[in-house]
Amino acid sequence: MSCPIDHSVADVKKKLAEQKAFLPERISVGLETYITDALSQEVLNDIFHLLKKYDLASEEERAERDERFARYV
Repeated sequence: MSCPIDHSVADVKKKLAEQKAFLPERISVGLETYITDALSQEVLNDIFHLLKKYDLASEEERAERDERFARYV
């Protein structure tokens, strides 16, 4: 998924905070540790878009996103 907007570490952490209540604990805790300035822009954008509207995603979509999060944590 390409995005014309480059999301900062602060953007990604803010989005994580917004969606934390909806994420499995292992993923939210893992992402909190994983998200740092050392990540590539591509990874930051990917994580941001996986988090975006996570709360509105179907169970099936959440499961797919969780699998992708697992690659990072």
